[in-house]
Amino acid sequence: MMRDMTWADGFDEQAREILRRNDRGGYTIPTSGLYPYQWNWDSAFAALGFAQFDLDRAWCEIETLFTGQWTNGMVPHILFHAPDEGYFPSHEVWQGTGPIPSSGISQPPVAATMARLIYERDPEIGAARMEMLFDKMVAWHRWFMAWRLDRGAVCVTHPWEAGRDNAPDWDVAMAAITPDGVGEYKRRDTSHVDSSMRPTKYDYDRYIWLVQRGARLGWDEAAMLDGTPFRVADPTMTFTLLRAMRDLAVMGAALGRDTGEIEGWIKVLEAGAATLWNDDLGCYDSRDVRSGTWAGAVSNASFLCWYAGIDRPEMRDLYRDVLAQVKYGVPSLPPSDDRFDGKRYWRGPVWGVMNLMIALGLADMGLTDEAEALRASTADLVAQQGFAEYFDPRDGGPAGGSSFTWTAAIWLGWASPNAQGV
Repeated sequence: MMRDMTWADGFDEQAREILRRNDRGGYTIPTSGLYPYQWNWDSAFAALGFAQFDLDRAWCEIETLFTGQWTNGMVPHILFHAPDEGYFPSHEVWQGTGPIPSSGISQPPVAATMARLIYERDPEIGAARMEMLFDKMVAWHRWFMAWRLDRGAVCVTHPWEAGRDNAPDWDVAMAAITPDGVGEYKRRDTSHVDSSMRPTKYDYDRYIWLVQRGARLGWDEAAMLDGTPFRVADPTMTFTLLRAMRDLAVMGAALGRDTGEIEGWIKVLEAGAATLWNDDLGCYDSRDVRSGTWAGAVSNASFLCWYAGIDRPEMRDLYRDVLAQVKYGVPSLPPSDDRFDGKRYWRGPVWGVMNLMIALGLADMGLTDEAEALRASTADLVAQQGFAEYFDPRDGGPAGGSSFTWTAAIWLGWASPNAQGV
């Protein structure tokens, strides 16, 4: 779409205003009302956005995230910094055991990668801030390696841990759960967003059952692993952790740190990624560890292989086929899949943050034209539809929350024509 370049200035200011409006002093919420706390991977993307106009605030975002790190190294997916009585499930339900009220699971570890991008904007300032974060990031990555691996691939123990809450990847594992004893509860999400865009009650009952199980076991990893009904080897986690390891190793070397342990982890994860290749699908796929069943899903997470530094010719052909089915970006599931729903959370919509990571991977593989085309498509989507949480990939229709932090952040850091590049 051809425009006078000054059109982007107004969108840049809107994006900065969204970050300021969602700023709660050291951390941002994803959007007011729907998500009133600090979410793990949302914060990492928010930091990238802040780095475009306030470098100190960008580092503060990541530093605040790590104030919630547990003694075992885990960094929770939600930090409940300030009470909000209307939110469910609350800290009282989760009963997290960290230094700050929190959930009991993690999220895709994108913090080291976003930190490296911020670090490279000013390595002198970045070195001092990374010096304080490095050991904490290593500890978090070590936790993944200790508790989340199956044959070297990274597993999730709750759909929310993957960030792709109700993706088809979890259907087999979820069907094996009988959510007895969940009781009555009142969801907050469907009071803010049309229920047709959100996970169903069938899914939510099982989400809460898994939360209650973890709380009952005191979030003891060994106890939770014993007899767990939900353990799925996941491309999102595997590819984001592998990329984060590579970026952490680079920053460690720049700081003069010993990165031998990290280099060893990279080899383990590279081998693990190979176990996610589904020959029948011709794609990287999620694998239910308990049953050995494949999800059979060509998801946007499948294309994070390049972000992780892994390439296969088949993935390039598949990428072109998927893009030919939609108008905007990379859908979370292609329309050719019978399970596709263009507006329901992670069962079809396109997400700016996933587009960003896929584009970074495409550029790393030398596919610069494809990377630029994905950036331009994402820019057009935001320019036409605003800073929504996610979008229908067929017509760009906005969905989920509005004035969304991570969409504003990736606009400033990547999609905007004024972005300085990542």
